[in-house]
Amino acid sequence: MSPNELKKALSSGLLSFPLTDFDRELRFDPKGYTERLEWLMPYGATVLFAAGGTGEFFSLEPQEYAGVIKTAAETCKGRVPIVGGAGGGTTLAIRYAQEAERNGAEGVLLLPHYLTEATQDGLVAHVEAVCKSVKIGVIVYNRGATRLTAESLLKLAERCPNLVGFKDGLGDVERIVTIRQKLGDRFVYIGGMPTHEVYANAYKALGVPTYSSAVFNFIPRTAIEFYNAYASGDQTTVGRLLDEFFLPYLAIRNKGEGYAVSIVKAGATIVGKSAGPVRPPLSDLKPQEVEELAALIRKLGPQ
Repeated sequence: MSPNELKKALSSGLLSFPLTDFDRELRFDPKGYTERLEWLMPYGATVLFAAGGTGEFFSLEPQEYAGVIKTAAETCKGRVPIVGGAGGGTTLAIRYAQEAERNGAEGVLLLPHYLTEATQDGLVAHVEAVCKSVKIGVIVYNRGATRLTAESLLKLAERCPNLVGFKDGLGDVERIVTIRQKLGDRFVYIGGMPTHEVYANAYKALGVPTYSSAVFNFIPRTAIEFYNAYASGDQTTVGRLLDEFFLPYLAIRNKGEGYAVSIVKAGATIVGKSAGPVRPPLSDLKPQEVEELAALIRKLGPQ
């Protein structure tokens, strides 16, 4: 898949980040991961991001990461494109990106670099170095310490033909509007706020029509129902699902730091599709919180 073909695939339909399966000793479980992907694919996500944020990229060492990407690419080959997460300092991010390409990913999602703040010149150099290290398409994720401006993205658009996408997880409306106005259709724009369904209508008005769904991991039927209603303008269904599930879900998620991932793993366990525990420094939901989530999921009916 060429970078432009990846851009087209990302431009419509629901996107998602599969959980990464771990066993009781917190080792990668390729069999469970394969079964998870086989379960999710028929529901119709247009692109899957392997080893992304919800897939606990930050906890995977390079050799283990390669196994995750290879498993995803081989399992989904010819059916759903796989984009591999990459991040950390520039040298390490290049290594991850090249491993993603070598193991069959159709693209790279460049996650935030580690810890330190950076100037715009430094961020541009970082993204450019990763883009030039691979031939596949790259999507940059504005979140955390990565806060690219429209001017920086203009430079990158000129220097990096394979930089095809911009994903936002900051929620900075002024920044998004400026980027959309200056970059136009040069990039595909993806919503990446945690539990983005709550932000979907607002982002659509800003010119960001597609988004990635974490809840697709455990309520795929409902996630697709919400996306289809949102895409078709069925605000009655959107409002009902926000009230019945997403807003109460946020109330549980907001009880703990890092719960944006932990709650998804809890949800997968509740519906009989466990991906194992989260790895430290994340922590699993408390028993009472799991019970609250289970009650919410039961109200949605079979998935």
